[in-house]
Amino acid sequence: MTRLASRIAVVTGGARGIGRAIVDRFVAEGALVLVGDLDPDGREIEAEHPGRVLYQWLDVTSDTDWRAALTAVEKVFGRPDIMVNNAGTSRTGTVADTSDVDWRFVMNVNAFGTFLGCRHAVRLMANTGGAIVNIASARGQRPGSTQCAYSASKAAVLNLTESTALHCGENGLPIRCNAICPGVVETPLMRRHLEGLNDAAALATVTGKQVISRLGTPREIADAAVFLASNEASFITGATLSVDGGFRIRDL
Repeated sequence: MTRLASRIAVVTGGARGIGRAIVDRFVAEGALVLVGDLDPDGREIEAEHPGRVLYQWLDVTSDTDWRAALTAVEKVFGRPDIMVNNAGTSRTGTVADTSDVDWRFVMNVNAFGTFLGCRHAVRLMANTGGAIVNIASARGQRPGSTQCAYSASKAAVLNLTESTALHCGENGLPIRCNAICPGVVETPLMRRHLEGLNDAAALATVTGKQVISRLGTPREIADAAVFLASNEASFITGATLSVDGGFRIRDL
């Protein structure tokens, strides 16, 4: 029996990487999925899963785009009961050299975009119930000096996750809200980063940050998302699930 049968999900940043893996796993588990993304590759996913996936252009920092996407999914599939706030971005920089533009851009996408997703989800699911899964990062728990804005934005996502869970519980809303903290995962973005460096040395440095000395896979993050979205996690809210190969606990 599929774990998400007849569920309707919205996955932001679902066209590539971790988001794409989540979409594929949700469909395999019986869900109908709206892929919200700026990347038109989302149309390819829609074609691969006819009748089960809908692609919609979505800038997560735009409330107008959010309203259009949610109107589209309700018209085609019905009211969503799963929200996965996965869309994110990063810029390299320390507190000394991060520009105002980069700081605002990263915080806007990662923190404000997730806030809008949570706010819409809570309003949509207030009567019918559902699950919110926010994709944060191990950097939100263990910051890096050269990822100043990114680390701060993902810490904000973790705090927002708990605030959302508290709000829902305190107001008797049947909505759970949890977060996943991936470690270093093999995505197109990570591959491009490694290509610009000495591959062998860079890979050793990256994997050495984790107790399990390898890159994670998008599928491993997607499996965690399926669990948190399913009834198997019915007594879990306000939690952070670290799927990081031990990144957070590594003494480096």
